[in-house]
Amino acid sequence: MLLFCCPSSSRAAHQCFRALKLINRDCLPSLRISRCASTASVPRITTHYTIYPRDKDKRWEGVSMERFAEEADVVIVGGGPAGLSAAIRLKQLAAEHNKEIRVCLVEKASQIGAHTLSGACLEPRSLEELFPDWKERGAPLNTPVTEDKFGILTEKSRIPVPIIPGLPMVNHGNYIVRLGHFVSWLGEQAEALGVEIYPGYAAAEVLFHEDGSVKGIATNDVGIQKDGAPKATFERGLELHGKVTVFAEGCHGHLAKQMYKKYNLRENCQPQSYGIGLKELWTIDEKKWKPGRVEHTVGWPLDRHTYGGSFLYHLNESEPLVALGFVVGLDYQNPYLNPFREFQRWKHHPTVQPTLEGGTRIAYGARALNEGGLQSIPKLTFPGGVLIGCSPGLMNVPKIKGTHTAMKSGMLASEAIFNQLINENLQSKTKGLHVQEYEENLKKSWVWKELYAVRNIRPSCHSILGVYGGMIYTGIFYWLLRGMEPWTLKHPGPDFAQLKPAKDCTPIEYPKPDGKISFDLLSSVALSGTNHEHDQPAHLTLKDDSVPVSRNLAVFDGPEQRFCPAGVYEYVPLETGEGSRLQINAQNCVHCKTCDIKDPSQNINWVVPEGGGGPAYNGM
Repeated sequence: MLLFCCPSSSRAAHQCFRALKLINRDCLPSLRISRCASTASVPRITTHYTIYPRDKDKRWEGVSMERFAEEADVVIVGGGPAGLSAAIRLKQLAAEHNKEIRVCLVEKASQIGAHTLSGACLEPRSLEELFPDWKERGAPLNTPVTEDKFGILTEKSRIPVPIIPGLPMVNHGNYIVRLGHFVSWLGEQAEALGVEIYPGYAAAEVLFHEDGSVKGIATNDVGIQKDGAPKATFERGLELHGKVTVFAEGCHGHLAKQMYKKYNLRENCQPQSYGIGLKELWTIDEKKWKPGRVEHTVGWPLDRHTYGGSFLYHLNESEPLVALGFVVGLDYQNPYLNPFREFQRWKHHPTVQPTLEGGTRIAYGARALNEGGLQSIPKLTFPGGVLIGCSPGLMNVPKIKGTHTAMKSGMLASEAIFNQLINENLQSKTKGLHVQEYEENLKKSWVWKELYAVRNIRPSCHSILGVYGGMIYTGIFYWLLRGMEPWTLKHPGPDFAQLKPAKDCTPIEYPKPDGKISFDLLSSVALSGTNHEHDQPAHLTLKDDSVPVSRNLAVFDGPEQRFCPAGVYEYVPLETGEGSRLQINAQNCVHCKTCDIKDPSQNINWVVPEGGGGPAYNGM
């Protein structure tokens, strides 16, 4: 399954990785929803070593903490479109210049593509640059877009909106894809070129040289009990050292967050803004199947001040398949809003439900996506490391596309890294190479030009007219000026700060699911295939275990039990019968990072669980 550049050292690494393999996983727990307040003493919830250090825990006395270390030229964290494109480009350049470069890529999913989720309507520009012969190589782009539709939904009707050539939503020339399958194909291409890919191993820690530059990463330890004590099977993770470490974790990566703080990378940009995207795959009646059709809507069931919309894509697969989903901007204000239930309600719209009637839902998942645009992109380089793809937020928001920009950023990063690796006269100030050329080249590329042109569309939705104001702005300024207006609009602030107290908002009454078109959360999470080893510390850590009840529940009526698309958070009665406590069902987590983003107290810190845990998406 794996290809290695250096057989002797790689065999040792492979043996070390195999020692860390996970074997047993538990079933999904039952989900309950409760809204009780609590005044009782705070039960301990968090046991993770990032909150309770092991050097202060007597249970860890005498446990060996030595780690095996491997040396590479470049270490890549994340096996998505950006990380794999970076790995492929590095090996292409090495072959072109007859150089030996060791590239190691770690991916927390058990298989490449198993944590990948997107709409997805792929713009093939970067793919054509990376592999001009992608068709001959069998890239799984089976559905060219043949029909493009856009509309505004009211509760009972749909107002069609013409898609004028030149607007961001035009999809002529694009392909509807199952992005997980595409990423899996990229992984095959990378392995064929000699990239060492290690699926099932999560990068848990960034390592540093004494001069402060990045040295590499360490994969997560395994064999830790739920209460934080070591098991008899405890094994330390593996260290991977590189001259450059490429962070391609995707949206809101937990290691990238650390880099932002250590190197002050967000000093000159606005806070990132996010959305949560929920998706389902359905097989439908073949008579309703229109391969190549792309449909997008805004409006109902969201109000004009809540950014979001839907997609419905007809795939040309071996069966009549549609991908449908709903995106909600995480800068929403009402703590009673439930993105999952908004999605379920949307499916009952008179223009949507007929497509699904008689069909079968076969998959479900969710993930966060970057919506900040150009204004929110941090500094991309620092000593020993670079940020690529959705990690820094290179998504074109009005296009609802980020795969092509992510891939291109990985390719540009690799070209700059390669130039430094082969530069015999390079005099680096730090042990970890500072590849500033990458950011300079990105700003000269079509990626930056594209993001600059649409920079004002998302923030224009914050006017009194809300989403409709953004549409008017797009129609006037973008279509006429193509983003050349001499001003740049700002976002109102971080998403978590936009939430209003529950007392100032109206509770939202959602209809019960009918089990045919709309569904409950438990049956949905089961379709994601998500699972984690039960006997390990919860990877959804709390900086202060008292905050969920004392602030989140008391002030915001526990919004985490609604914004989580997997039922991870629930408030349950205390055993004493008075008040409630927060229960974290970590096994349910689909790794979307929404809790880390939207928690109004910023008390939740998402870290990686044992490698291999999480969703098991098949072409999502």
